[in-house]
Amino acid sequence: MAQQADITVFDGASTPVAHILKPVDNKVLKDGTRLAIWRENLASLPSEAQVRAELRQRELPSGVVETRFRVVFPVMESIGSQNAAGYTAAPKVAYEDADEWVKYSHRRATPTSRAISSQALRNVMNNVSTTVAPVGTGVLKDAFIDQFMPT
Repeated sequence: MAQQADITVFDGASTPVAHILKPVDNKVLKDGTRLAIWRENLASLPSEAQVRAELRQRELPSGVVETRFRVVFPVMESIGSQNAAGYTAAPKVAYEDADEWVKYSHRRATPTSRAISSQALRNVMNNVSTTVAPVGTGVLKDAFIDQFMPT
């Protein structure tokens, strides 16, 4: 089980930007769901306008383990101009783009079977049509394949 650490993620911009997500919280919710949260920590932006990620894991009544990873990219509104008194309003979040990966693992699943289905999804998402090495490290490998949440 890994310590909750920074996550560096590159966005999909034409000139990719590295976003460093810092650990914010790690707790167990009342329903038993394990939750780990990360967020960027940029001094120039309010907290609500920063990239964030959540990792959740819970056991469903059927015994199936549900693991979810969600990343959210807030988009700031554009500031038009100042009013007659020279006041310019502070920018706000206009909307958020979010993506989520959900994995359902049967109680009889093995790390190998979980790794095979996860790698297949990665390959489809990345349009990979050749043999590639499976992902062998990282917080999502720990959670989705080994079912270890960060501490």
